[in-house]
Amino acid sequence: MVKQCVAGEEKGYAMLYNKYSKRIYHAVFRVMGNTAESEDIVQEAFCTAFEQIGNLKNQNNFEGWVKRIALNQAISALRKKKMVFADDSQLETVADEEVDISEELLFQCQVDDIKKAIADLPDGYRTIVSLHLFEDIGQEEIGRMLGINHTTVRSQYHRAKKKIFTALKDKAYYGT
Repeated sequence: MVKQCVAGEEKGYAMLYNKYSKRIYHAVFRVMGNTAESEDIVQEAFCTAFEQIGNLKNQNNFEGWVKRIALNQAISALRKKKMVFADDSQLETVADEEVDISEELLFQCQVDDIKKAIADLPDGYRTIVSLHLFEDIGQEEIGRMLGINHTTVRSQYHRAKKKIFTALKDKAYYGT
């Protein structure tokens, strides 16, 4: 399919888009939390990828390549919206022990509750959680992508987990 695109065949573009667009959309949506913005970013990412397809070194890496383009565009869009990543010095210290939540609690929660808890996070936290958990990007790489220190990524990731667990705990025990 990539070879068809390099050769300028429209069929190749359509096949690649149809094969990968949904997965790319879900990755972007987890970062953005907004359907319309996510759809726009996916479209832009595929346009960029198709314009630069001749630069793709390994044709087997197309999905990862376009996903990285899309995630970078999502992060840029969040920056334009003035997403704030707090510096560690501005935040209270949270001990790792405070996040110790029983495994049983996690099993009591519904998938929708988990999705909602993540969606309700502040943009910065949600972005870090989405990139780390769902896209399997390391904390140091996330720091480079976002232009922040990896220790800030780590502490915000732990704070985000605490917020998620608190939301799930409230949901599990009080049935709201």
